[in-house]
Amino acid sequence: MSKVTVVGAGNVGASCANVLVVNEVADHVILLDVKEGISEGKALDIMQTAALLGFDSTIVGYTNDYEKTANSDVIVITSGIPRKPGMTREELIGVNAGIVKSVVENALKYSPNAIFVIVSNPMDTMAYLTYKASGLPKNRVIGMGGALDSARFKHYLSQELKANPNEVHCMVFGGHGDKTMIPLVRFASYKGRQVTDILDKETIDRVVKNTMVGGATLTSLLGTSAWYAPGAAVAYLVRSIVHDKKKIIPCSVLLEGEYGQNDIFLGVPVVIGENGVEEILDYKLNAEEKALFDNGAQAVRETNDVLKVLKMI
Repeated sequence: MSKVTVVGAGNVGASCANVLVVNEVADHVILLDVKEGISEGKALDIMQTAALLGFDSTIVGYTNDYEKTANSDVIVITSGIPRKPGMTREELIGVNAGIVKSVVENALKYSPNAIFVIVSNPMDTMAYLTYKASGLPKNRVIGMGGALDSARFKHYLSQELKANPNEVHCMVFGGHGDKTMIPLVRFASYKGRQVTDILDKETIDRVVKNTMVGGATLTSLLGTSAWYAPGAAVAYLVRSIVHDKKKIIPCSVLLEGEYGQNDIFLGVPVVIGENGVEEILDYKLNAEEKALFDNGAQAVRETNDVLKVLKMI
């Protein structure tokens, strides 16, 4: 019997939990939140669709009761707050780092063998914090961002190709941010053909730009961050862990020399299975791609340095 805990019952957490249950990714899902009644209500709402959608998985919500999360196979952390008007980057990182650190400490008490999937922003930095503060082995801390960014890349390419997005193969490297991610055009293909042989440079440049501002575009339309695609991206990653799918998914993981980087969490292609990160794949970046990757790494390091200033690590 597989068990997955989702901490944070906001839009992304609840959407993720819904996909996990409806698609029977896990046998049992726990939804946790600090706000009284939110997780209980959303879990109850999801369970009331079982007779309509025909799924057998179960979900229960609790308010801040980590004991109920005991023996989870995977812990998904979506907790945190969005940046508020007048709030500095340091203030945002400080608040979210405190939340994430507390969640990790409490969850580990009851699920010492769990794999942690980090969604909270800034995601690469929160994954780094989780690894540093918890003492977990590197294979059991995974930042989700690349799965979502790659899905957006596939969507925008499929629109230009007038194709089914499931037949488009591509991925996004680097940080999970509009200035640090790298949609790798050179590796993008459709039905065995390189995308660069099908689409002109102007079109490809537009796709890359749209991908990089994908989150901001949705925020401007919705007035808040997106949740359907992020929730589905988390569930996709969790499925590969729980069902040992060995999927190749771009994830933010600890680099120890790979791609020329050390002591940093960045998005690279990895094999995800029952042990979490099972292999980091080397895609042999060219000089231009490597320069973009290194620039993104520097930006992520600057954010990570805030954790040191705040004495969080």
